[in-house]
Amino acid sequence: MSKINSPAGQRTIGGFSLLELMIVVVIVAILGSIAYPSYLNQVTQSRRTDAQAVLVEAAQFMERFYTENNRYDQDTDGTAVTLPAQLRESPRDSGTKSYDIAVQASSASTYTLRATPKNNQAGDGFIELTNTFAKGWDRDNGGSLSVAEQTWNQH
Repeated sequence: MSKINSPAGQRTIGGFSLLELMIVVVIVAILGSIAYPSYLNQVTQSRRTDAQAVLVEAAQFMERFYTENNRYDQDTDGTAVTLPAQLRESPRDSGTKSYDIAVQASSASTYTLRATPKNNQAGDGFIELTNTFAKGWDRDNGGSLSVAEQTWNQH
């Protein structure tokens, strides 16, 4: 603190030294370097969870389709099954889409739905759901799911 002489007498002016300011900047940088990766991880998991929810809704669509047509792969006119537009991307609200949802494979009695990551989720690995509600998450984008990957657990 410094004192300034003025006509009204002495008055004290408070302030921060450069060293105090630099200590605060370092503390904020350390907290940011810890918090930001954690935040990004939560956002990634949130997008993945949203894609899983869309897959479950797509599976419900497939079950209704089967009820109407007695098969998963085509309707009674022979037209191949396609998901409705609102079930083809995740998230469904406005904004950057993180996953493309599609019928990966289907036959008269089976289907596999796949959520393929894109944009900000690229490299996260695809997520699958089958007609038996078997779930899978291929973290490495290897193309097929190992036994250990046949879950949606994010650990």
